[in-house]
Amino acid sequence: MTREGGSGAGENAAAEEEPGYGIGAVSRRLGVPASTLRTWNLRYGIGPSRRSPGGHRRYDDADLRRLEEMNRLIRAGMPPADAARQALRPRPAPGERAASPAGEGAAAPPEPPGRPESPGPFESPRPFEFPRPSETPRPSETSVPSASAVRPAPEPGLLSAAMLARAATALDAATVNAGLDAALAAHGVVWTWERLVLPVFAAVTRRQQDTGAGIDVEHLFSDRLQAALARFSARAPSPVHPRPVLLAGAEEEQHVLPIHALAAALGVLGVETRVLGARTPYTALADAMRRLGPAAVFVWSQIRETGDPAPLAGLPGLRPACRVVVGGPGWWDGLPTQVVRANTFRDALSAVMTTLR
Repeated sequence: MTREGGSGAGENAAAEEEPGYGIGAVSRRLGVPASTLRTWNLRYGIGPSRRSPGGHRRYDDADLRRLEEMNRLIRAGMPPADAARQALRPRPAPGERAASPAGEGAAAPPEPPGRPESPGPFESPRPFEFPRPSETPRPSETSVPSASAVRPAPEPGLLSAAMLARAATALDAATVNAGLDAALAAHGVVWTWERLVLPVFAAVTRRQQDTGAGIDVEHLFSDRLQAALARFSARAPSPVHPRPVLLAGAEEEQHVLPIHALAAALGVLGVETRVLGARTPYTALADAMRRLGPAAVFVWSQIRETGDPAPLAGLPGLRPACRVVVGGPGWWDGLPTQVVRANTFRDALSAVMTTLR
């Protein structure tokens, strides 16, 4: 990669001799927009560490290695905050042996207190679908979800799942908004979905089963979650992939929060999405595929009544090829051979991102 001094036409010979890499060169090398690199620097502290005699911020080789690692982790599905934290860990330069105060072979430093080690890129500890009542134990308290009924978020400054469930039960929209916004900003969509959203829905579902009440709670939490995902998506970087991804609910399927969450997670990775929403007729989906030529199509089925796979076989074949991915507990057996089933959120991200590479 050529080392450069600046993007302006006047910053020619002298600037080009400055040591380090300019943001334009780093952007081209990584395939990441310069605006995204600036955001990473401001939000996560991963950016240029040097300033040239001419006053320009410059990336050195160590900065470049950290950015390459962060970019790799994000493309694998890790939330940006976790990817930055891992990329900023001290690591030896190529060809060097790692040194440790404890001597050769010492273990890596532990995670900071209160912050859990992130699972592998596609090793999801929770299912992609909403928890079903038959799969969860019944809580001892039914009026308000207890702390033991939901998994807490361990990081100070964030609401735990129990606190978020209590806020939803109280129909406290402001607190639900604040809790979801903070979790998304700190950890991204996948972490928020697995650690907060699914436990809260599990608690609400158990309450509905035990008392017959809670539809209002489910609707408020769903509404606030969709709004939080929209706010988070509005801050996503500019798309870097030329072909969009289509996301839709199966025909007559009304439960489509997972496709909004998946769209938000893809947006952080620089993927442009089109969300067609609930109850998308397969004829309309096929028409959208022909007009847009997407790289991938994701179809969600929450309930068995919407999970007939036969219409998937009638979706058009495109050139370049388009991968069809399905998710949700509603799908029957016997998917067409060309259709990929995603059982977890991370499976869905992986299936789509693999198509784009």
